[in-house]
Amino acid sequence: MELPRFATFLKDVIKEAGQVSLHLFKIMIPILIGVKILQEAGLIAYLALPLDPVMRIMGLPGETGLVWATALVNNLYSAIIVFLSLSDSMQLSVSQVTVLSTVMLVAHAIPIEVKIAQSAGTRFVFQALTRIGGGLLLGWILHLIYSLTGTLQQANTIFWQGDVPAQPPPIPVWALGQIKNLALIFSIILVLVALMRIMHKLRIVDGLTWVLRPVLRFLGIGREAATLTIIGMVMGLTYGGGLIIRESRSGTMEARDVFASLTLMGLTHSLIEDTLLLTMIGAHLSGILWARLLFSLLVVAGLVRLLPLLPRGFVHHALYAEEQPSTEEA
Repeated sequence: MELPRFATFLKDVIKEAGQVSLHLFKIMIPILIGVKILQEAGLIAYLALPLDPVMRIMGLPGETGLVWATALVNNLYSAIIVFLSLSDSMQLSVSQVTVLSTVMLVAHAIPIEVKIAQSAGTRFVFQALTRIGGGLLLGWILHLIYSLTGTLQQANTIFWQGDVPAQPPPIPVWALGQIKNLALIFSIILVLVALMRIMHKLRIVDGLTWVLRPVLRFLGIGREAATLTIIGMVMGLTYGGGLIIRESRSGTMEARDVFASLTLMGLTHSLIEDTLLLTMIGAHLSGILWARLLFSLLVVAGLVRLLPLLPRGFVHHALYAEEQPSTEEA
């Protein structure tokens, strides 16, 4: 690539990555601060109280409600820290840890991740209920399967070697950590935008779409959303969702494709990093990877086939906006 063309390419990539990151940061920063306030006030423990009977439905002790509550409002790393602090008193089996981990993978970081999905035109309440309800349903199904078949009933082994902090970090330390995380997100988005441009130029996107055509047809996801959906599923909803916000506001993706793609990403994303992370506390791949992936594909395929049967007004008000937000909107 000639130097002037490369400079133009780099300038365009930085500009595009900056726009994508700006939209994400407008969503993420206020929510990060809100979640920190909940933590400092000790309110997350109260959010766990209604989850006690819910956890027992899935064959889990009530204490695990605090673990899931932490995952719901914060992230998987925070939930794992809570899990490790309680692990000695709970003495869980591999099947129980797998059920808990699968539920957390389906439903975590709801304020941030569902707000990202909402910014692309989907409805917040439906996306949140789909993930929380989907996590509960899948957890219950796995509990039944493991119990009836006697699978994974041995005592769980934790492989995590990290230190568990006695208390949350001071606010200045926390703030510095969040700034580093935001800088990392921008860096990853920068690389993704560059890769997307190169892949389009080399027609790699067309090749991926052709290979995945049967799966995409089954899910009802159009070719324009294919690559971004794959990015979200492999790397995470923050990255895939951020790119889809850009595409949806540019009008290059149909609203139904945005809905199907983000719903799929919500139920199953970051298939590599998050899956490996939960294996470190003893979760089995049968639940956290294969069952989660199959469940997500079936749910989205069913939803897409249900859409034409639903009243248009209900779809618009409860599922997704038929007209995408403009680029000027936050």
